[in-house]
Amino acid sequence: MIPKYLSAIAPAMANHLWQSTLFALVAAILALALRKNQARVRHYLWLAASLKFLIPFSLLTSLGAHLATLNHSAETQTGLYFVIQKVSQPFAQTPSPREWLAASLLPLLPGIIALLWLCGFAAVIAISWLRWRRITAAMRCAAPISHGREVDALRRLERIAGLRKPIAFWISRSSLEPGIFGIIRPVLLWPAAISQHLQDAHMEAILAHEVWHVRRRDNLAAAMHMVVEAIFWFHPLVWWLGARLIEERERACDEEVLRLGNPPQVYAESILKTCEFCIGSPLAFVSGVTGADLKQRIVRIMTEHSARKLSLARKLLLAAIGVGAIAGPILVGLVKAPLVSAQSPQASLLPQPAAADDAQQPMGSTSQELSHWLAARNQIYHVGGDVSAPDLIFAPDPEFTEKARQAHYQGVCVVTLIVDAQGDPQHIQVVRHLGMGLDKKAIEAVRQYRFKPAMLHGKPVAVAVHIEINFRID
Repeated sequence: MIPKYLSAIAPAMANHLWQSTLFALVAAILALALRKNQARVRHYLWLAASLKFLIPFSLLTSLGAHLATLNHSAETQTGLYFVIQKVSQPFAQTPSPREWLAASLLPLLPGIIALLWLCGFAAVIAISWLRWRRITAAMRCAAPISHGREVDALRRLERIAGLRKPIAFWISRSSLEPGIFGIIRPVLLWPAAISQHLQDAHMEAILAHEVWHVRRRDNLAAAMHMVVEAIFWFHPLVWWLGARLIEERERACDEEVLRLGNPPQVYAESILKTCEFCIGSPLAFVSGVTGADLKQRIVRIMTEHSARKLSLARKLLLAAIGVGAIAGPILVGLVKAPLVSAQSPQASLLPQPAAADDAQQPMGSTSQELSHWLAARNQIYHVGGDVSAPDLIFAPDPEFTEKARQAHYQGVCVVTLIVDAQGDPQHIQVVRHLGMGLDKKAIEAVRQYRFKPAMLHGKPVAVAVHIEINFRID
């Protein structure tokens, strides 16, 4: 059961991965084009590329399809189509040992892939948990303080940054660098040993850096990307995105610290002194001051001037791309949605027979007689709106007739049927004939189909559907 389920979701997962990869490459091109602009813009681009791994385009496409069914006229009556393909060879062949081995192992492949993914997922979670223990150990040996030169400087910087809630200040005996711990109620963890090595200007520069981590909610962004890394650990691009996120968030905080008027030399010295007396944070969602490539950061702090702000044209371009990324899949769903909507029961549009008990439908009945019989026996709906489609859960392959196989005859046969409230096919009729005995084979196969019934307001209902069966010889 599980391998069949994994085989079913594999195409959707493959589509999601290449779409997310393409989205990340577009973000990389935009980040390259905006390399001389503010780092926070590029950070938002990388964050959007990361979150795209958690949001499949198929969800937006489904939303568009749902909107289409809601807005479509109730007069439209369209059958539901399932496409079942039968691929058969005209002559039987004896498989080679290699082919036999491949055929034997192929059903196990989804399970093997799932097991490998689970092992990688568990490994990422275990590593994060071990690193988290180092942070909690530092918190256990820390104590909150409410006064002192560090706290006074922190409160002044909070007012400048526009923070409404004060950041809790904890002194720790550990050697971890100053860092922001927590997302909803952030705590600034400050190593006690570092204060005696910092002048007031150095201390204020470091505190300003941490305040801007809180102002930008960098811990939340890092935590969301850690979820992406745990789920998609096998994708190299995910880890590359993580490095870019850390690089740009640190650069964005550096830009804000310098914008507040801190001298570049003093700020660079404060970072180097922190590295001299402290060790870096082991987790990305505990934002410190020494993250990213330290050498490049120091060079940029000492040499680069203030970053350019986005021009109006670039703002409009980014806004258009963002709207397109969301609206595009929705429009695709609107265009490709089947033109169906909720119908009143079809039985109400048909004349009622004199007695329902006398409605016994023979196999050779006409379509009009079939409609009368259906009206007497049940209410038949069309898929759409509040009426969900039945799910095909069991579908044996139709067989070729020997005559069709020898003649290499192939094509499409379409049948119409009623899927009743129990999910069983009823009253199967061919509406597009194929000949060569394949019509009969199609009916024999469809009779064995089983469905999860269509639902209307939480109750199973009978619906009329069409099924397209493709007989193909490769």
